[in-house]
Amino acid sequence: MAPPFSNYHNLITASKIKRPNLIKALAAVILCSVFYLIGFYQNTRGSIPLPSPVLAQTQKNAVACVIPVAANITLDFEPHHRPADPPPSAAAVPELPPCDPSYSEYTPCEDARRSLAFERARLIYRERHCPASGEERLRCRVPAPHGYRVPFRWPESRELAWYANVPHKELTVEKGKQNWVHYEGDRFRFPGGGTMFPRGADAYIDEIGKLINLKDGSIRTAIDTGCGVASFGAYLLSRNVLTVSFAPRDSHEAQVQFALERGVPALIGIIASIRLPYPSRAFDIAHCSRCLIPWGEHDGQYLLEVDRLLRPGGYWILSGPPINWEGHYRGWNRTMQDLKAEQDRVEGVARSICWKKLVQKNDIAIWQKPTNHVHCRATRRVFRQPGFCTSQNPDQAWYTKLETCITPLPEVSDIKETAGGSLPKWPERLTAIPPRIRNGSLEGITAGKFNEDTELWQKRAGYYKRVDQQLAQTGRYRNLLDMNAYLGGFAAALVRDPVWVMNVVPVESRVDTLGAIYERGLIGTYQNWCEAMSTYPRTYDFIHADSIFSLYKSKCEMEDILVEMDRILRPQGSVIIRDDVDVLVKVKSIIQGMQWDGRIADHEDGPRHREKVLFAVKKYWTAPPPQT
Repeated sequence: MAPPFSNYHNLITASKIKRPNLIKALAAVILCSVFYLIGFYQNTRGSIPLPSPVLAQTQKNAVACVIPVAANITLDFEPHHRPADPPPSAAAVPELPPCDPSYSEYTPCEDARRSLAFERARLIYRERHCPASGEERLRCRVPAPHGYRVPFRWPESRELAWYANVPHKELTVEKGKQNWVHYEGDRFRFPGGGTMFPRGADAYIDEIGKLINLKDGSIRTAIDTGCGVASFGAYLLSRNVLTVSFAPRDSHEAQVQFALERGVPALIGIIASIRLPYPSRAFDIAHCSRCLIPWGEHDGQYLLEVDRLLRPGGYWILSGPPINWEGHYRGWNRTMQDLKAEQDRVEGVARSICWKKLVQKNDIAIWQKPTNHVHCRATRRVFRQPGFCTSQNPDQAWYTKLETCITPLPEVSDIKETAGGSLPKWPERLTAIPPRIRNGSLEGITAGKFNEDTELWQKRAGYYKRVDQQLAQTGRYRNLLDMNAYLGGFAAALVRDPVWVMNVVPVESRVDTLGAIYERGLIGTYQNWCEAMSTYPRTYDFIHADSIFSLYKSKCEMEDILVEMDRILRPQGSVIIRDDVDVLVKVKSIIQGMQWDGRIADHEDGPRHREKVLFAVKKYWTAPPPQT
């Protein structure tokens, strides 16, 4: 029996039907469809037990249901529901070629050759300087070194890394005596030492723990400037303190790479002339252990930047020059007068921004930031303090110039009140409403939406683990990256797993939510995904990208973002991308030429959603063996 749609399709698509006739035609269409479907199911499935006379009349009505077409109607014979284009064949997808092996540690925005074009004053040449034109953009896949191996699993990776993955012995020669890192045949060993803590990071942190409380959950986020191989951050993890460690790419080029290979959060970075890419009031403690930053110079701009980053009541910890210079000046090859003058400058800047020096014991000095600026504003003229900043958003931190002024804390009504709102102790901090949401400073984000988002990502993380079995395997992944973190819900859903997540808030996001992420006790950074991230190749085991390609569809090429994802993803690492189905079809066609295996799966709520989820794995491949 021919379907009635062939009889009335032309009538429905006609362009000159009068309204009464159209209503009659639609009614006839509905009746014809009912007749046809009943007859169809009766003939094929026998599922509608109609009496014979009724069945006969039904079939008769369906067959006779022919709608006449008016003579004065212009017909439209074009199809209106075209099938989707078939996916391109493997032969039709151009393969992105591998880069030369010399690119195996390429960091596009910290390229040493490009940095030579920038001024050396204040180490500006070591800041981010990204490729300026399309011709400079990476158009190849960065290879892993020959012999690359899957890193040791956490917590074993804290002490061990494969030599083939980071083939640099320079640091072991220069810093071996200081117990940073030792070379042992096919691997490196990290004893947990440092320049100022030769007995190990654990013992050093214990000394700090005697001066401030590291155990009650009031300290959760930390930033370590000039981190070395990040042993300080590595051993704070056992105390439930999550540290962002950073160091510039310099002669010890493997510092940050070693940190990430160990499974410790780290980024390439330097305090020079622009703000660090973090929001204000983000960290509970800031730490410098012989980081060699001239804190008292340039009108105190570097300490003013630390002040911006510290939450109210947060701590700054300094060990190394000039602290305890009386006992160390001979070993530091500096005069007593020079070191005393440096300490006086540091102390002066700290007083001018209203920090209180809590204690100096042996090689460690600790200052505390005030919980509000009531007293600071009242005494500013008396103590010749710098003025309060007025021109910039305190959280604006993407290529934002440093200023010689104090970042103002939110106003309070009482001197005993914590500016911006007090934070619960960890782990309650993770699910409590962040103060930035509680006080309404994030447009359109309410406490209810925050709770809904938390529940949503618990559900989505469970779905991911059912599809990606490696995500569910304890210890398979360690370093995770969320390219569009929003409120950090994905990271919060994985907080009980032995992983850490670098939560990225794109600078193009409608609402800046990174401050709220830090208030949850999580870490993250700002990033423009049209540029490369400040990290080495192969530093993340897993990348999550929620709607990132839709966000950047009119800003840069999809291929550029995927090439960057490939650069920072480890061989055999995984990717989960959420986006509109049309976007994911394009993504899948590109990754076929990148040696990724991928498949598109339904939304966790079923196939009726246009949003789909692409699961992909980067294949294992390395540079060819070096020619002898």
